[in-house]
Amino acid sequence: MKILVTAGPTREAIDAVRFLSNKSTGKMGYAVAKAAAEAGHDVILVSGPVALTQSDGLLEFVPVVSAADMAEAVKLRAPDCGMIVMCAAVADYTPAHPVDRKLKKTGGNLTLELKRTEDILKTLGQQKKPGQILVGFAAETDDVEAYARGKLAAKNLDWIAANDVSRPGCGFAADTNALTLYAADGRKFELPLQGKDEVARRMLEILLPSPR
Repeated sequence: MKILVTAGPTREAIDAVRFLSNKSTGKMGYAVAKAAAEAGHDVILVSGPVALTQSDGLLEFVPVVSAADMAEAVKLRAPDCGMIVMCAAVADYTPAHPVDRKLKKTGGNLTLELKRTEDILKTLGQQKKPGQILVGFAAETDDVEAYARGKLAAKNLDWIAANDVSRPGCGFAADTNALTLYAADGRKFELPLQGKDEVARRMLEILLPSPR
């Protein structure tokens, strides 16, 4: 199967040297891409800026920077993929008026106007083909299950992987993770705290069980 995986943060330019971003390091997404490639799938990895080395055996590696870049790269490739795993932490907002020079400080405060970025996952849910598997991630700090199930339904997903990033060992940059997988048909699977490579392998076993 051809599988598209997104990973890492996006960077939203304020000026020529400053940007808005988040704490994502890409480790979970890269682990998913690695596990899928090792399982024999054709993997496309679309990655925001990270300090990681891409896995061997990828069909395609696509580096991007901004949320708009990621949206363009994903929408171009999604129609040909049997499964899409949106693990990236894409910015919800971007500066409305970025400038191409370095902004100089003044004596007063600076107010930034932010505008919404495209909700890539929602777009994919609206355009999902029959038989295509769409997987989202929900990194939350409170009401994890409620937010995850709401996102699952609102964005027409098949699965959502939820984790409480306030828990030790489950936050951004950690080498371990613990996930709860919620399926659109009501199934629920708990993946206990363990290395992200093992979490990724177990997740794929659940999402794509081997035929008996």
